[in-house]
Amino acid sequence: MKYNLRAIMLRAWKNYRKMQISFAECLHRAWLSAKAEEVNSKRIENAKAAGISEETNTWSGWKQLGYEVIHGSRALFGAELIWGSKGDGAVYKARFFGRSQVQEIATV
Repeated sequence: MKYNLRAIMLRAWKNYRKMQISFAECLHRAWLSAKAEEVNSKRIENAKAAGISEETNTWSGWKQLGYEVIHGSRALFGAELIWGSKGDGAVYKARFFGRSQVQEIATV
């Protein structure tokens, strides 16, 4: 597998400037995150294989795209993903919402 070395170095430098840890540790965490991306995408596809065909994203993912999840909506599915940036391979539970469960953020 080929990795995007530029993205890994950019992530390492971003973490180095943001956190109070050595650059070596930041580089290590950036590599863990890059390796976890492939595993995470497979886990998402396996969880999504239950017949969901619409576009899905997490709550924060939709927010970054300019949408908000409608209050009271239940997640379509969940997946346990690896959090590589912590450096310890911690696992977290991500919940995914469909395009039909979001609306554009109202601008004032």
